[in-house]
Amino acid sequence: MAPRIADMPQDFEASLCLPSTKALASASSNSSCSSYTEARHLAVVGIMFTAQTLLGVGGVPIQPFGISYIDDFSHNSNSPLYLGILFAVTMMGPGMAYGLGSLMLRLYVDIDRMPEGGINLTSKDPRWVGAWWLGFLISAGAVALAAIPYFFFPKEMPKEKQELRFRRKGLAVSDPPVSKGEDSSSEQSPADSPEKKDNLAQIAPDLTVIQFIKVFPRVLLRTLRHPIFLLVVLSQVCMSSMAAGMATFLPKFLERQFSVTASYANLLIGCLTIPLAIVGIVVGGILVKRLRLGPVHCGTLCLLSALCCLVLSPLFFMGCSSHQIAGISHQPGAQPGLELFPGCMESCSCPSDDFNPVCDSSSRVEYITPCHAGCRSRVVQEAPDKSQVFYTNCSCVAGGGPVPAGSCDSACGHLVLPFMILVSLGAALASVTHTPSFMLILRGVKKEDKTLAVGIQFMLMRVLAWMPSPVIHGSAIDTTCVYWAHSCGRQAVCHYYDHDLLRNRFIGLQFFFKTGSLACFALILAILRQQDKEERTKATIPNPGLQQQLLASEAKKEPEESRV
Repeated sequence: MAPRIADMPQDFEASLCLPSTKALASASSNSSCSSYTEARHLAVVGIMFTAQTLLGVGGVPIQPFGISYIDDFSHNSNSPLYLGILFAVTMMGPGMAYGLGSLMLRLYVDIDRMPEGGINLTSKDPRWVGAWWLGFLISAGAVALAAIPYFFFPKEMPKEKQELRFRRKGLAVSDPPVSKGEDSSSEQSPADSPEKKDNLAQIAPDLTVIQFIKVFPRVLLRTLRHPIFLLVVLSQVCMSSMAAGMATFLPKFLERQFSVTASYANLLIGCLTIPLAIVGIVVGGILVKRLRLGPVHCGTLCLLSALCCLVLSPLFFMGCSSHQIAGISHQPGAQPGLELFPGCMESCSCPSDDFNPVCDSSSRVEYITPCHAGCRSRVVQEAPDKSQVFYTNCSCVAGGGPVPAGSCDSACGHLVLPFMILVSLGAALASVTHTPSFMLILRGVKKEDKTLAVGIQFMLMRVLAWMPSPVIHGSAIDTTCVYWAHSCGRQAVCHYYDHDLLRNRFIGLQFFFKTGSLACFALILAILRQQDKEERTKATIPNPGLQQQLLASEAKKEPEESRV
């Protein structure tokens, strides 16, 4: 769309090389810092926090309780497959969200108009802000519709027939032979043994809130003392920290490192990374079911998958250094700041807080604004789909221009697809560990503690991974910034990063969390092998009490045989 002539002068003239009087006048007219604006922003942040809290509460019946619900009413051999399908379908949500976000980010945040002043932005412009809020409205409507079938679920799910036959066979093998009367009474009330009554009482759902609060610390300590449970949770915390960092900052990393748009970055993640992660989850569930993997073999599968994922982590070499940005110094130990080139723009008075980058494609030098390039005029080339803005009469550019508006493209943009393929393969291998690690928890803790153990696991993952990991990644990325924008006298947004530092620190954090997960799985496998070895040793050592009973029975039989 063509810019309106009436609204054009304010913003565009501020970006051009102007005399000092005009520059001061335009700068003073754009000051808008008030306490009312800050209070309104805080109110919006509070609404977002409330919405995220409600979203977390609504997700509890699906993940922590749903996992235990499926494992309780399914056959032991079918449970891994069902959980793998649950996790895979759960992962489809982020995939669809990235696809939806890719479409929404192609629209400007105010979908009915462009910014004031006639600025005609494109999706590749650093100042572009997509319609992020539109995806929330669509997703909220879809969640409300998907929640309706939950009202029709029964209070208790009918158990699988295979599960019942399996339990009857197990009871028939384990119980000693009894008389017919005893057998009929046991068939009528198979759960009348004291141990089973105790288990049923412990998992009874009629606990009051006060009783639950009294029991919870004891169950929590008993669960946290379980070494396998604790190590599995720590390994999943490391994996979740890696996933949280990737989900939050991978689009930004792709934008900065490879000069792709936010829409294209989300499309790559939704079409490559998420589908391969879903495949990895399903493959892990199928392997556990088809191969009937026990705890030791589940630990081995998790260790091998984490090791292969770690091998694909060193992506430090896939990228390139930052291109030259006129006036910005980022030498080691120097204070980042603006150092204007002398001579070519002595007559210009450029505002320090303005940001409207232009790129000299011949020398691959980027300028913060047309004013810093010494440009005094602009030309708009109209096109059917979009218009392109060029700046001319630039005293700091060889030949005077023209120079196009927008940042310079990265020299390694062709590496974005190989980079995403390796990242997606690593995500698939990491996802293979998802179902086996959950089976280690479900088969390792007591049955009456299963639901609480899964709930504690998700709580620890939220507190130790999903909450701090984005903060850690964001802080590490902020340390690579070389030019900050300031708003109302405070540090606002980073305009330029050191690409080498950004790549090393972002990939380095991913490597750190993957190494932690690998170490946890190695300890899990060592403990499981030690436990398996101790069980085999106990099985081979004869029981003295049993030997005495056998000798006594043989001594009683000898007189009878002599009489015969």
